[in-house]
Amino acid sequence: MQILFKSTLVLLLFTNFFNAQISKTDALFLDLEKQDSLLFERGFNQCDIQYLENTTADNLKFFHDTGGFQNKKEFITRTKKYICSNLNKKPIRKANVESLNVFPLYNNGKLYGAIQTGTHDFFIRQNNKSDSITGTAQFTSVWLKNKNDWKLSEVLSYNHQEKSQAQLDSAFIDDLRIKNKIPTLGFTLFQNGKISCSKVFGEINNSIKTPQNSVFNVASLTKPITAVTVLKLVELGLWNLDEPLSKYWIDPDIKNHPYLNKVTTRSVLSHQTGFPNWRWQNHDKKLDFKFEPNTKYQYSGEGFEYLRKAIEFKFKKSLEDLAESYVFRNLKMNDTHFTFNKVKDKSLLLSGFSDSGENYGIVKNNNINSADDLLTTIDDYANFLVAILNNQILNKNSFNQIITEQVKTKDNKAFGLGFEIYKLKNNEIAISHGGSDKGVQTIFFLLSETKSGLLIFTNKDNGYAVFAPILEYFLRNIGKQIIEIETK
Repeated sequence: MQILFKSTLVLLLFTNFFNAQISKTDALFLDLEKQDSLLFERGFNQCDIQYLENTTADNLKFFHDTGGFQNKKEFITRTKKYICSNLNKKPIRKANVESLNVFPLYNNGKLYGAIQTGTHDFFIRQNNKSDSITGTAQFTSVWLKNKNDWKLSEVLSYNHQEKSQAQLDSAFIDDLRIKNKIPTLGFTLFQNGKISCSKVFGEINNSIKTPQNSVFNVASLTKPITAVTVLKLVELGLWNLDEPLSKYWIDPDIKNHPYLNKVTTRSVLSHQTGFPNWRWQNHDKKLDFKFEPNTKYQYSGEGFEYLRKAIEFKFKKSLEDLAESYVFRNLKMNDTHFTFNKVKDKSLLLSGFSDSGENYGIVKNNNINSADDLLTTIDDYANFLVAILNNQILNKNSFNQIITEQVKTKDNKAFGLGFEIYKLKNNEIAISHGGSDKGVQTIFFLLSETKSGLLIFTNKDNGYAVFAPILEYFLRNIGKQIIEIETK
């Protein structure tokens, strides 16, 4: 303590902090910001020890709240030993620029130094890259000026705080969101059949934090909801998976087609109907067959709509009512709806955005679509996926049908019933589904063996840009395998 109170720095803290800090546009502030950046980027991050020695005063006094007092010789020695011994995996220290303040020091009206305060963020360098923030510390430094040179004379480094894994994970995700200029990102991590974390990142109008119960349009993540609702009817013996849908519904566009009776629920859920994705993509805007049903794969929203009309005809109920009875109510998915008019608090609905930031507005879908435009929250959909993992809606036999390959879509990838299947090493599989519309990019991956996985909602055209980094960060080797299958 005797050393501390003899320090020029501590005396200056009491005598000079009453002076107002200078503006952050002032030349002195910018000069000291540069000095701090160079000191830690070159001396600490790049381990340029010679630069560190040249920039610090010979009588340097360094006070660390856990490492004790160090003179210059001890400071240099410890930096070499503890900081620079492994350059491929080492701490990186950078100033949080918004936290910086500078207080000039004068003697008889002449500037002789300055006090600089602020916060440094710590990272871990992996393969010469900076990863997420792992901790923070506050600092107070005295810089002394000799002609045009600055020397670091005294430093207090204190209030060191490590980030928890949850904080690191959140920082990683939000950094990705900000980097890709995504207004809102919803994320859920599943571990051991439970929700490990579920969080919404972002701001509305750059000022208000996006609420956790914000309602996303999730595009084709509608299809797994429809599939599970229908498979529940099959499980209860109320619907036949392999019965021709023509028994209940015939679209006028194909009423005389020879393939009519070959379209079944299994055809629809595995995307083997032969229908186009949407009839409006055809020149004449009419529904047709592109190939014989059950002979190959072609993704089709029309197939799901065909199934919806057949089911609604038989049960004399809407798909939304059936989903409410067999899925939503049991899982307390109170904020999940097929139509805009069912959403109670419209202020929670999120708009979609283009890559350039154009606001597409809110999709006001007042007609049920079994393939698209489901409105839900990250927590509601996460509860649905947990129920899938734990056989809370469907029994084990029904789940096994979901994960049984119906049709191959590419190497190591197939469609089951309502879900995509990734064939991984060691006989593992991941089941998945994605959603993509204007201003919507959503996806999930579930690992049935370990009952783990993740769910991502975004409300921007380029939201897919975060999928691969998040997959690799949280699912590691399995994430890499999925990315490899997708990019082949």
